[in-house]
This record gives sequence, structure tokens and C-alpha cells, in this order.
Amino acid sequence: MPHFAYRSRNAGGQLVEGVLEGASTAAVAELLSGRGLVPVDIRETRAQAQGKAESAIDLFKPKVGHIDLLLFSRQMHTLMKAGVPILRALAGLQDSSTNPAMKEVIRAIREDLEGGRELSVALARHPKVFSRFYVSMVRVGETTGMLEDVFLRLFEHLDFERFMREQVKSALRYPMFVVIAMAIAIVIINIFVIPAFAKVFKGFGAELPLMTRILIGFSDFMVAWWPAMLAGLILGIVVFRAWVATPRGRYDWEALALRIPVAGKIVRKAGLARFARSFALGIKSGVPVMQALSNSAQTVDNSYLARHIERMRESVERGESVLRAAIGVGIFTPVVLQMVAVGEESGSLDDMMEEVGQLYQREVEYELKTLGAQIEPILIVALGILVLILALGVFLPMWDLGSAAFGRK
Repeated sequence: MPHFAYRSRNAGGQLVEGVLEGASTAAVAELLSGRGLVPVDIRETRAQAQGKAESAIDLFKPKVGHIDLLLFSRQMHTLMKAGVPILRALAGLQDSSTNPAMKEVIRAIREDLEGGRELSVALARHPKVFSRFYVSMVRVGETTGMLEDVFLRLFEHLDFERFMREQVKSALRYPMFVVIAMAIAIVIINIFVIPAFAKVFKGFGAELPLMTRILIGFSDFMVAWWPAMLAGLILGIVVFRAWVATPRGRYDWEALALRIPVAGKIVRKAGLARFARSFALGIKSGVPVMQALSNSAQTVDNSYLARHIERMRESVERGESVLRAAIGVGIFTPVVLQMVAVGEESGSLDDMMEEVGQLYQREVEYELKTLGAQIEPILIVALGILVLILALGVFLPMWDLGSAAFGRK
């Protein structure tokens, strides 16, 4: 459909400009009227052609990142605390934003607010930027009159999530580098090094040890079939990504990821830390327990844990206490369950869940600090086995031939 640039006026008489997609000028005028705007001028624009060009290079198009949302939340809290009206605050953020994608999102939010929509509704129209949890918190802030406090809590929550993700990535960077380097070394040795030794060994005319024959056979297989192996690897990655993209595939993979030695327990504790912090934040902001559980399930970044938290919500809906629901899902430690019991009995469940979040966060930080020490022995053993296999396969024939030569003398 074509795009139309419009100029209109809102209920306060202020001039509003923008670009909309529609079948005709009449359709755009009707859309503007539905937003509470009075059209002044509507003209077809070349934005459609530009849109096609942008879609062709969508991979290079800037997107709204986590840091953009983090800054948006902090700046909204600061501006609203200073008494700046929302529309003027959004206008200032739109002008100061350095990310074109975020600038466009803020512009769309402004237009929706000028059209009479609530802020939470305007945010919900951008689900790729603002999560259900984020929108729910803003909606609670609107109804309770604590919107500026909600934005501050959202900033703290997003900052906590960013910290957790960066810590996990930094901890896994070294082991992944070592594994990739070992894989590259195996490929180079089998394609270039072992074939050179195989020619020398064949010139001896002697029977080779079993380990050497296995290494030469595997090397010959890689040299002959490396295109098929490369194609199979690429196909496997594509199939894996397609499988993980399905709800069932993602659930199964993320459930398996929690059972991976060393890394699995870190992923589990990081997800539960995010859940506990977001659940505490929801309760403190006045969100009902069942809605807070449902919203918090969206923040754990693991569909397996999210499903168990949804089961927890279903148990609470049936009338069970939060403690019994938490025991039923079986993903919390006894210490955490004890803190939930105390919080529910004393009426300070939000404070206790905040403590649970901090407890898991401290455990994750400790696990990440010691991750290198936990993985290093595994990598050393794997590297030692690799070197041992290569040494036996390459040097045993030389040793046998040398022993035979000295024996003849």
C-alpha cells in the first residue's frame, strides 16, 4: 500500500505531522479521525519506495536494543520526576535519541498519545520493543499514579538483566574460544598434517599400528568428504535453528540446556534470579499475584522455567498458596521455599522475593567467578586426550620402525 505524509491538528490545536500507510487519502483521513486528529493536508509520499529499499537491507537496519530501552526508562523517570508532561518528555527524548529505530518508536508513541490512547496501550503496539512485563508495569503505574516510580523500577530491573547477560557471556567467552580453536586444529591436522605423514608411512612398507590406521582412515575420509561434511554441518545448523524456532523445540532444547554440566546450573539460577526480582517488582507496584506470576514468566528467558512458573500461577488460581505452588513446580531450593513461607506468613512476600532474587544473583556471580576454574580441568583433559591420540598415531610407527632397525643391527 502507498504511504501518505499528513499534517493534522489535535484537540488542543497543535500541529501534528507524520507518515501513514493506507489504501487512499480517504482511508488515511479516516484513520486520523479515529485518533482524534483533524486532517489538514494529506499527500502521497515516496516512503513506499524507501520502505522497499529498507526491507532489502533489513539486516543492516538499526534496531532498538536493550540499552535504548534502559536509557528510555531512566530518562522518563527523571523527566516525569521533574514535572515535565509526558508529551513534552517524549518530544525531548525523540530529538535526543541517536538510534533512528528508537526515534521512530517514540514518534509513534507520541502520535498515539495525541490521538487519545493511554501510554500503556501505545507501548503495547510495539511488542518487539516493549515486553508484556514492561507494558503491564506501565499500566499499573497509570492506574496507581506511580508512573515515575514504575519507570525507575523498570530501569533497575533492565539494568539487572543486562548485568546478568553480560556476566554469562563474559564467563562463557573463554571456554567457547578454546573449543572452537580445538575444532579448527583437528580439521587442519586431519586435512593437511596427517596426509603428509601417511605418505611417509606408506613408503616404509611395514604394517602400521591400529591407532595410526584409525587416524589415517579418518583423515582420508575428511579429505574425500569434507564438502559433504561442511554441507551437513550447515544443514544441521539450519535444521537446529528451525527446530528451536518452534515452541516445542525451544522448550525441549532449553530444558536440555539446564542439564548441561557447569553451565546448566548457571542458566537456571540466572533465570530464577530474574523471575524473583520481576515478581517482587510486580507485587511492590500493586500487580495482583497471578498477573505478577504470568508477567514474571516472560522475563526468565527460558521456556522450560517459564512453563513451570505458569504452572505455579495455575495452582494459585485454584486457590493454593504461593508456597504450595512453589513446592509443586519443584524448581526452587529448600532455602528459597523457606523464605517464601516466611514472606507469605508475615505479609512481606515482595521483600522476601527480593531477597530470593539477590540470593540467586550472588550465587550466579560466584559461579561465574569460578567458572574458569571449573571448566579448565575439563578442557585440559580433552586437550590431553587429543594430544595423546595424535602422539600415539604419529610416533608409534616411527618408534616401531626405529626399534626394528636397531634390532637388525
